[in-house]
Amino acid sequence: MSTKDIFGLLEQAHRHAADYIDTVRDRPVFPRQGALDGLSVFDGSLPDNGLDPSEMLTLLHKHGSPATVAQTGGRYFGFVNGGIHPPALAARWLADAWDQNAALNVISPIAAKLEAQCETWLVSLFDLPQDTAAGLVTGTSTSLACGFATARNTLLARQGWDAAAQGLFGAPELKVVLCEQAHGTVFKALSFLGLGRDRVHSVPCDDQGRMRIDQVPELDDRTLLILAASNVNSGAFDDFRPLCEKAMSAKAWVHVDGAFGLWAAASPAKQHLTDGIELADSWSVDAHKTLNAPYDCGAILCRDRNALTSALQASGSYIQWSDDRDSMMYTPEMSRRARGIDLWATLVTMGRKGIADLIDQLCDGAELFADRLGKAGFRVLNDTVFNQVLVAGDTPQETEAILRIVQASGECWCGGSKWHGEPVIRISVCAVETTPADIKRSVAAFVSAKQEAHLRNAL
Repeated sequence: MSTKDIFGLLEQAHRHAADYIDTVRDRPVFPRQGALDGLSVFDGSLPDNGLDPSEMLTLLHKHGSPATVAQTGGRYFGFVNGGIHPPALAARWLADAWDQNAALNVISPIAAKLEAQCETWLVSLFDLPQDTAAGLVTGTSTSLACGFATARNTLLARQGWDAAAQGLFGAPELKVVLCEQAHGTVFKALSFLGLGRDRVHSVPCDDQGRMRIDQVPELDDRTLLILAASNVNSGAFDDFRPLCEKAMSAKAWVHVDGAFGLWAAASPAKQHLTDGIELADSWSVDAHKTLNAPYDCGAILCRDRNALTSALQASGSYIQWSDDRDSMMYTPEMSRRARGIDLWATLVTMGRKGIADLIDQLCDGAELFADRLGKAGFRVLNDTVFNQVLVAGDTPQETEAILRIVQASGECWCGGSKWHGEPVIRISVCAVETTPADIKRSVAAFVSAKQEAHLRNAL
């Protein structure tokens, strides 16, 4: 393919992308049935002869764009997906053209340089110990596994057992302590690391989903204590300082699952929620959630750089190490895309103040949502401390009906969950694009859905 042909395709992709960005706010937040039916155009066998590249782009835009969920339109509140910071999107386009492999410095000096800078900035934003190491991974599911693997190997090493060399058969038993409302990815990571999701000690939560300190069992130097910043439903934060101090005195390992909540540390208005996190040993966080960096961009942070690299490092005679950062030392992957470019672009264009402003914007949006829905007759079931709001109708049946109607309306999209055994609607305010006008419009959709649910019930 000639350079001219490549330019033509990139220009076409730019036109389609610009059209999508220009119209995303007018699209239904969840695609209509007709758009979903239109995906059948992608069925069929692999063609013998490749499709014309221009036709491929046209096909994607014509049938793919209408079938997307409008997460960047300002009224998507399902899960904590975040939006996308426009300057980072532009940087990602350039980085995609570079197509760098971030494994080694010798493969991509620019990727290594920017990841090293991101490490420094993240440690500073979260006010963690100065030599804390960071590895950039796909998301929290992977960063949890990295943190737990590091904890497992370190705790076993203290007992004279080399997990990397000896495996886990016959290894000393470890204890895992977590909150009964820990995220599902925590249990998934424990299960595939051989730590046994059914063998953990589950600590009861208070009414907001925080670990009850008075119910924490005795900790020792074989214990992995997993804390949350913040609860996936309510947004509540564990009381880190006393829990970490308790763990430190017992020489236990503390990991903080901070997928979206760890960013509270970067806001002067919200950093009290993370008081004491610097006492932990490792932390998980997603930049594509609260920070609105492009997908995929998670991070594992670890106080002990050597412990992290020894748990994750690969070897091979062909590997050429450098005196600078070799990023594969901090992640499970070797070959991978240079996601640090996206993260660097997000951090550098926002700056410390812009990051704090974004966090405050999302939290203010959640408070506005809770206030308006409460005044509209909905039950708000959590203290709105961060970006999460839990609401319900008058009965469980009404709550479920309202959720179905709201999701089908296309006006906004929220997810459902269970809270103290009751079905709830879970609202996650996490996109940079969300405005007070978006929230007002979404509240109106909730009110309309409540009225419709009442009418259906009366028939």
